[in-house]
Amino acid sequence: MFNTMLNVADIAPVAAAATQQASASADLSVEIKEQIECVVLFRIPVPFIAGGIPVYESTVVTWIIMAVFIFIAILLTRNLKIVPTTKRQAALEVCVSWLRNFCRDNIGAESDRYMPYIGTVLIYIGAANIAGMFGMKPPTKDLSVTIALALMSICLIEGATIRKHGFFGFFKHLGSPTPIMAPMNVLEIGIRPLSLCLRLFGNVVAAFIIMELIKFVIPAGIPAVFSLYFDIFDGFLQAYIFVFLTSLFIGEGLEKAEE
Repeated sequence: MFNTMLNVADIAPVAAAATQQASASADLSVEIKEQIECVVLFRIPVPFIAGGIPVYESTVVTWIIMAVFIFIAILLTRNLKIVPTTKRQAALEVCVSWLRNFCRDNIGAESDRYMPYIGTVLIYIGAANIAGMFGMKPPTKDLSVTIALALMSICLIEGATIRKHGFFGFFKHLGSPTPIMAPMNVLEIGIRPLSLCLRLFGNVVAAFIIMELIKFVIPAGIPAVFSLYFDIFDGFLQAYIFVFLTSLFIGEGLEKAEE
């Protein structure tokens, strides 16, 4: 009987620790699910629409990002001179020059036409990915946001090809190098937005999950070091990859149109 009581006493702390760990794991799963789910913050009442138009959290955060960067743009573009006389204008021109060279390297001679879109998407995704550092849920955790970004990019990519060579040239390219490749070329058009969307969404969500697992395993303080990578570096890296692929696909479409 003494041995039985001893075994029960030994098992009790282990069972309590296992229960605590299971509870923590369940809490982690709930938190991850809450972060991925898109929450409706309020609804705009509209006649003939039951319940009104839902406004999601990702939409509100996007509005905040837009307002902040509109304000920053107004400040940065005040009193510009032909010859830079302030560090503000010099830094702004360095950023614009980098963006122009980036687009020119990937798109070609007609890059200036697409540079505003590339720059806007780069800034938006970069800001959206680090929104979590300011207590907001990153909009890129919402699959509908990444889908919308991918659809806009693919419309621009295919629109650039059609604009360059017309509808006839666009459909002619679908049958190159041989007509038997037409189904594969059409499939490629559908795969591109899917890859852009899932790559961005998957990497953002994966970074969040890894950070939560690190916080779960490692004591407080140390995860802040990893946050520098997952929240900042990886956030800007995903923004760069998205616009890099978009500009690369645009350049590819223009080159094919010229063939």
